[in-house]
Amino acid sequence: MTQNTTLTADKSRLDELVPSRYALQVGDIEVLVISDGVLPIPAQVLAHNVEPEVLGAWLDGQFLPREIAEWPLNVLVVRSGEQTILVDAGLGFDPNLELGKAGRLIQRLAAAGIELGSVTDVVLTHMHMDHIGGLVVDGIKEKMRPDLRVHVSATEVKFWEDPDFSRTAMPEGFPDALRRTATRFMELYGSQVHTFDQQHEVAPGVVVELTGGHTPGHSVVRVGAGAERLTFVGDAIFQVSFEQPGWYNGFEHDPEEAARVRVKLMRDFAAKREAFVATHLPFPSIFHVAVDGDAFRCVPAVWDY
Repeated sequence: MTQNTTLTADKSRLDELVPSRYALQVGDIEVLVISDGVLPIPAQVLAHNVEPEVLGAWLDGQFLPREIAEWPLNVLVVRSGEQTILVDAGLGFDPNLELGKAGRLIQRLAAAGIELGSVTDVVLTHMHMDHIGGLVVDGIKEKMRPDLRVHVSATEVKFWEDPDFSRTAMPEGFPDALRRTATRFMELYGSQVHTFDQQHEVAPGVVVELTGGHTPGHSVVRVGAGAERLTFVGDAIFQVSFEQPGWYNGFEHDPEEAARVRVKLMRDFAAKREAFVATHLPFPSIFHVAVDGDAFRCVPAVWDY
């Protein structure tokens, strides 16, 4: 993978001291990782099946606070052939939650010179609000193409008709916010949703594939051209997942299956030496993984200038 300049904004438009976009090539496919900001979440959500002191010790070892975890939020823009694909859509805005550090996607797309009307396809790894909320902000639907295609697994769409949160451990207020956002998303974009069962090729070299686990219809997006590969894993892998792949995240709808999914993904990435991007790993969120006994070792990719 090499640095790409095609999707890089004009220097006159760079107005942030902290980088919020990172461009690379996967063969002849252009990829841009964009930060939607950070999502402050009570730290206990990172692992609700271990004692608080065990999680606290891990957080201490990572030089992270014990009270609030600030999850990075990352999305992708992928350009393959004539198609420009937005993979997930960030948080947007919910007036009932104090999440002011996130929801920056629309401004950052503009800063990168990407017009909403140029997006031909949206791929959703799943329909949690921090993956679809950016498209339900007032005034955004009118800026999208009338022939926009939204790709999401049929299982995921079905789940959100009557979601079951009985096995999750979310902070107060989030279940209602998730329901509201998913309902609003389908009201706005339901006629443009294209579902798939197991996998679907969205564009040449861009395939969305059902994994389940985090939500029943959670999917990953595989980008490949020639010998080069990059996978966007959505919420399959978190910061704790390398050392502690068996810890359950509070937003996982089937924790045991989610653990099986991430272990399989990481073992495959390690065997193939394949890079991946995750929603909630530190920006620019490009990582490799190595097997380390019964756990894994996280290897950040070297920033490519």
